[in-house]
Amino acid sequence: MELSKIESLLEKYLNAETSLQEEVILKNYFLSGNVAPKLQEYKAMFSYFNYSKAETLEAPIQLNTKKRNWKWLSMAASVMLLVSVYMGNNYLAEKQAREQYAQITSALQLLSSNLNKGNKAMANLYVYEDTVNKIFKPSK
Repeated sequence: MELSKIESLLEKYLNAETSLQEEVILKNYFLSGNVAPKLQEYKAMFSYFNYSKAETLEAPIQLNTKKRNWKWLSMAASVMLLVSVYMGNNYLAEKQAREQYAQITSALQLLSSNLNKGNKAMANLYVYEDTVNKIFKPSK
């Protein structure tokens, strides 16, 4: 085969413009024993392609078909949900208890202040009663 034709096919091959028939022509040329000296560097490439095409894997491929057990994950999610509901419920109950405590405390302080006012008024009445008793001396 003409060297110029092989060079043009090789140029097309390197630009990825060859057809399958042209690639077979190149392969046959480079695998034959008579390759032009200036194209010797491409002989190794085509030899490698031929070798790798014939290469097969002898060991069987082990696929990991073990299914993962996600039961523990669903159980953990359920436990976390229950704990969060419990904690949220406790938080709300504690918040309500604090609000009720604050309301009761303010009501008792109001009652205490009113009772203190009443005690002051009663003290004034005792002073008045003592004065009346001194003046009118009650009979026993």
